[in-house]
Parts: sequence; structure tokens; C-alpha cells
Amino acid sequence: MSEQPARKRFLSWKLLRRVALVLFALAAICFIALFLWVAAISRDLPSHKRLANYEPPITSRVHAGDGTLIAEFADEHRVFVPIESIPDHVVQAFVAAEDKKFFKHGGLDFVGIMRGAINSAKTKLSGSGGNLQGGSTITQQVAKNMLLTRDQRIERKVKEAIIARRMEKAFTKDQILELYLNEIYLGVRAYGVGSAALTYFNKSLPELDLSEAAILAALAQRPSTVNPYRRPERLLARRDYVLNRMVEDGYITKEEAEAAQAEPLKVTERLRGPEYAAATYFVQELRRQLIDQYGEEALEQGGLSIRTTIDTKLQLAAQDALQTGLETYDRRHSYRGPFAEIDAGGNVPEQMEALTLPPGYGDWEAGMVSEVSETGATLVLEDGKETTIPKEDVSWASRWEREDGRKGLAKGDVVLLEVVRTEELRPGAEAPEEGAYRKEEDWISVPAKIAKLRQVPEVEGAIIALDPHTGRVLAMVGGYSFFKSPFNRVTQGMRQPGSSFKPFVYGAALENGYTPSTRILDAPFVYYDEEINQTWKPQNYSAGRSYGEVTMRTALERSFNQVTARVAVDIGMPAVAEFAERFGLYDKLDPYPAMSLGSGETTPWRMARGYAAFVNGGKEVTPTLLDRVQDRRGDTLYKHDMRACEGCSAESWDGGEPPELADDREQLVDPIIAYQVVHMLEGVVERGTARRAARLGKPLAGKTGTTNDYFDALFYGFSPDLVVGIWVGFDQPKTLGNGEAGGSVAAPIFVDFMETALEDAPAMPFRIPPGVRLVSVDHDTGGLPTSGSGEIIVEAFRPGTEPGAVFDDTTGFSISGNQGASSPRGDIADPDAEGFDNFGGNDKEDVADESLGGIY
Repeated sequence: MSEQPARKRFLSWKLLRRVALVLFALAAICFIALFLWVAAISRDLPSHKRLANYEPPITSRVHAGDGTLIAEFADEHRVFVPIESIPDHVVQAFVAAEDKKFFKHGGLDFVGIMRGAINSAKTKLSGSGGNLQGGSTITQQVAKNMLLTRDQRIERKVKEAIIARRMEKAFTKDQILELYLNEIYLGVRAYGVGSAALTYFNKSLPELDLSEAAILAALAQRPSTVNPYRRPERLLARRDYVLNRMVEDGYITKEEAEAAQAEPLKVTERLRGPEYAAATYFVQELRRQLIDQYGEEALEQGGLSIRTTIDTKLQLAAQDALQTGLETYDRRHSYRGPFAEIDAGGNVPEQMEALTLPPGYGDWEAGMVSEVSETGATLVLEDGKETTIPKEDVSWASRWEREDGRKGLAKGDVVLLEVVRTEELRPGAEAPEEGAYRKEEDWISVPAKIAKLRQVPEVEGAIIALDPHTGRVLAMVGGYSFFKSPFNRVTQGMRQPGSSFKPFVYGAALENGYTPSTRILDAPFVYYDEEINQTWKPQNYSAGRSYGEVTMRTALERSFNQVTARVAVDIGMPAVAEFAERFGLYDKLDPYPAMSLGSGETTPWRMARGYAAFVNGGKEVTPTLLDRVQDRRGDTLYKHDMRACEGCSAESWDGGEPPELADDREQLVDPIIAYQVVHMLEGVVERGTARRAARLGKPLAGKTGTTNDYFDALFYGFSPDLVVGIWVGFDQPKTLGNGEAGGSVAAPIFVDFMETALEDAPAMPFRIPPGVRLVSVDHDTGGLPTSGSGEIIVEAFRPGTEPGAVFDDTTGFSISGNQGASSPRGDIADPDAEGFDNFGGNDKEDVADESLGGIY
């Protein structure tokens, strides 16, 4: 009996040993397989060593001329900050929130890994579909974010662990932290703590207080779930958790944490506001140029520092002036009706919320007409509140006729409104402290009782303002609204300049022997072109009217087409074309007579460039949007002003006069001729087609332009240090309407802009170059004043060309009959040159020089 149990025990032990051996073999096989699997994975891992020379994508930042940040270009918004510049409390907040054992472990937290594995198993068994948890350390997060993918697989977690161990051996803790804090995504396209500090608080890292540092750390885990703009309460709760962890880890005291937890949430929204919206056309043109020059990758990832020429004050003034001018023009013409119709008896706010407002509406709101009366109209806004529009707006809208014959607004029409709103605290709610986060639900928006009926203009426009001495573009707006149309009409809009081209015709004439006092016949003019067997018969703006003999000045001031055509034919269109090409208006201008009246298409960018050369004394101007471009290390890649400057440093300056830089700009025309054109264009403002600009009370000059059938309205005007070009018209050319000329459409925009641009500027006169003879003459005749003269003006002449001049060959001076001073003779004022005999004269009876074709 005893042998049987013993035998059974023996067999059981034998079986158990066999099972153990099998299990051991299986474990060994699994271990070997696991080892081989890990070894295989290890061979395919990306090298952690490349992190030693890691250069993360960095935001390229765009600054205005005054240093204001106006734009950023980036795939990932990041500002790289070395670990030495990251404050301790920022580092401590992230370590406490994300990896409390960071400074102790060797890359892996095994307790955290086990905890994550258990939680992951629970997640899988429950079928909730949540992400795997692996107890990732900061080192593992760096490995995942910078060297691996984000897929939720065990293989990726193993790779992550292997790389983390290798990183801990290759790098110091500070190096790992530097990578982590500059790479981590913290929401709103902000990568890294430096970018996040700017995005949320508009501060640099050293400026962050303890509460703000904890807020950044609170965003690290899931930035979308604690978004400060949409979920501020969640964010504050997470912030308080981070502060408590910092207390537990001994980084701060309980009192410091409580003080930080009492701080309200104060976040900003960077690059928002009217100044940034106004710069959109400028920024997009700049982006196009930078991509052409450096490539998109360098711009989006290279961390370029871009200093532009834009003046934020002038840019906003330019946009406001252009939009106001286009809206004013649009208001003079028909209302085009509501942009939608809804059921006035239904849920109005719900229906309106589903509508898409017309592009370019800006800050305007939608309103549904609920009642129309003789005194105005009542409208319901999207939030259900009511406002009214005055009877003038209702009257304007009555010009619009429906297909069924009804006119004006009707119940159910949805229109655009300019509404002034104020915010009021809800009854029972407490007002927050100044600068503190406020709960939006505690506030209500209240519209003003009276609103204004609006519509987005169909007409378009463009404005450019530049410094005529440097070519720096200070403001540029390429249309009514970038969000209505991104097409930049300053740089891309090829249109006829019309009469704004005339100064270049007269500039060429001055080079060919004319003077501002030269008298020219304003009478019907017919030109026969033998090559194309056609005749050309230009007419003045006041068709059918001619004014007889007038001076060149009068012809320019009053924009006489017949005189301009005569002058162009007389000096030859090749001379006019060459002059315009020299000033950069065209690459090649066909020398047809019609081109003298501005029939050749060009852009406002090029026209403004040409006018700038008149203002600065005849020097070539190269417009630029850029002052300087530097790479991420501070090395200069581009500088607009490349002139060498000896002694241009603070260390070498001895307190005396600033160093003088060489002027290497090309001289396009004699400075005296450039000034003569400027001086005549002053008369356009004082007495001519741009008289409305004279109300500013400061020295201004300019020229209006209107093309055939009022298709285009233009104005190019300037002060001594600012040139402005304006174009107004339709993208698909059609008439602006009878009488809608440059003086009535474009010039008011110039006046509005210059009123802001020059409000703090002194009334500085235009600079007069050496050698100019200033002579008092009769405005109407161009001759010396007589007892019968009307208006007497001071005219500018080249030496030897002024009325009554006598040239002394022995002294080389010309002497004017009414001026005691004399000027040295120059080659360009040679009295023997063709066309210099008997110019101007003392009265209307003088005979013109026959060499000029008898056109006086």
C-alpha cells in the first residue's frame, strides 16, 4: 500500500519537472525572441546623436520699421531659448507636472511604466478605446517628439525606451531639458516655452511670474482640453494642480503657491487688431518676395529676423483712407440690395447664424429688416437685439429695385450694418479686477440705438506711400479688403495712368528746350500716323473747349490734353518713351502719340517710383519692403542700404557730426528740371485739378489722372518727404460714372491719408537745388509782370532760360531783368542750344522759336 502513493508522488514530481522544463524552455524561447526582436528594433532606430546638432524649425518674425511685430511665418511657431536663459521656476513647473523623478532616473521610470501598463490593460479590457499609457519620462517624450512617430503601438514604446536610455548616457539633464522645453507643443500653434510665453502672455520667459509658468506647464499634457480662450476654468484647475505638485517636490512654499493660485488668468491674443489687419497686403507681398529670394522652407522654418519698411501708423491710415474713399464713392451710386432674405416669422437669430456674410465685411454685422417706416427702419441683429437705421439710409436703399418692381428694403431682408456696441455687466454679476480674466457669460453686448446701412463696395482701389529718398515703402494697401480679394493692385494691377503720366511728358520737354513759361497753343489737334494709316484727335477733359495760347504750367495745372499731345509730337514720342523708361515706369513703351496721354499700362508701384525721382532731385529710386534680413544666428543675409560707412559705430563716434555716406544713386535727370516739374505740380494743388488738397495748409504737389470714359481715377501726390500713389476703378474695367475723375475720386483719399501722415510734420517747403533761377512772372503769360498782369507767381528756370535773360559770355552768368542774383552757367543751359532763343518773352506778342515746329 505504501509503494503506490510513493509511485504516484514520483510520477507527479516528474510531471511537474517536465512542465517546469517546458515552461522554462518556452520562457527562454520567448526571451530569446524578445531579445532578437528588441535587437532588430535597435538596429533600425534613428540615431540619438543627431540631436546634438539639432536645429529645430524656428519662427521667422517680421517687424515694422519701428520694431513692432507685425507678422510671423512658420510651420511651427517656435522661439528657441537656450537652457541658461530659461528661468528656474519654469523648469521646475514642467518637471513637477510631467516627470518628478527626472533628475534621479536614467531615462525610464519603472514604477511609472508598470502603472501605465496596468492602466493600459484596463483600458483595453474595458473597450473604451483610450490611448496606451507608458509612464513616459521627459526623456522619453523628447525621443518620441523628435525621433519617432506618435502612433499608439507597443513597438514604438519600446523604441522610445531604448532611445531614452541612450540619450541619458549621451546628454546631460540640462541638454535634454533644453530639447524638451523648446520642442513641446503647447497649443495655438505654439511650440516650445518661448513661443508659448509670447503667444499667451506677450512676454519673454524671464518676465513670467509663478502663476504663468504653472499655466504653461499645465498646457503640456493636453493643450486642447485646457485651452485658455475656450476652457479657462479647466486651465486654472490644472494650474493649481501643478502649483501643488511644486510644493510637494519642494520647489516652492505653500504660501507662494497660494499667492500664485489667487492670481486671475490674464492671457492676450497676439497679432490681433486693426494694425495687423491693415498690414495684410504688405505682409503677403513681402512673403512672396522672401520665398522668391530664400525659398519657402527657409522662411517657414529658418528663424529669419525680418525688418521691414512699413510704418504701422501710416499703414492703418492708408487702409482707412482707401476704404473710406471707396465707400464714399459707392454711396454716391446705387444700393445693390440685401445679401440674403429669411423668414421674419421664424427663429431669426438661428437663421442668421447660418448665413455667410459677404467677403470683406470687416467689423460690420448682419441685421434683418423687421419694419420700414418714413422715419427709418428697425432691424433684428444676430443676437436677437434690435437697432434702427435713419431715413437717409432707407432713402438710399430705395434706389434699388427688385425683379417684381418693388423698391427699397422690405421685411425679411438681411443687410450689412455698422453697429456701435458697448458691453454691460449682467445683473447680479461681479466686475473682475482690472486686467483680470473675466467670464464672458457675465457680460452682455448692447448695440447702439442707431446703426448705419452698409454694403461692401464693388469698386476697388490701391494706395502706396514711400520715402522718395530711400525708396522705403511705408504703407501699401492693394484693395478694399484682403479678405474680399487678395489680388494686390499696387504691384499687380496693370492699368492706364491717364493724365498722371503728363509730368513725364513735360519733363522730357524741359530736357528738349521748353520752360514752364513756354506758351503752347491749346486748339484742336489732329495727328496722322502714316504707318497705321489712322488719325488721332485728342480732346480736353471739357470736350469741345480750347483755351488758345497757354503756358506749359497752365497746361499741366489744368491737364490740357491737346497741349500735351502737341508737345509730345513736337519733341518726338521716342524722347517721351525714353524718359518714362528711364524713370522706371515701363520696360518698353511704344512711341505712339496716344501714349503721351497715359495709354500705356503700368502699375501704381512703378508710377510712385517715377514721381519719387522728381521729388528727390532726379535720383533713381528703388522701392523696397525690406530694410534687413538676418538668419537665426544674427548674420545679415540682406541689407537695403549697402553703402560702406566708415566710423558708423557708437564706439568710434566722437560726438561730432554724423559721418556722410556716399550717394551712389543714378542721376536720372538734371536736378533743376526735376524741381521745375515739382514746382509746376505744386500749382496743380494750388490752382489746378487737385485744389481740394490745398486745404491741408502744407506744401504739397501732385497730379490727377482720369482715363477714357472714366474707367480709372488716379492721383499721385507728394510732400517733400512722402510720395503717395492712388488708383480707383473696377477689376473688370467699366466706367466709374460721368464726372467720377481723379480729382473727385482719388484726390480725397490722398487728402484723408496726408491729413494723418503730416499731422505732426512741420510745413516744410520743397528743396531747391543749386542753380535754379527763381523769377516772378505773370502766371497767365509766363512773361515778366506788367501793369496789366493778374496773378503773379515765382517760376523756376534753368540759367539763361528765364524771361528777359541776358547771357554774358565773358563772365559765364545769366542776368535776369528783375533779379539781382546770378547763377553760374551750366552745359545744360547753353544759350546756343536749340529752342533757347526768345523763350517766354515779356508779353503775349513774342514769336516762338520756329525750330520747335511753330506750335505756340
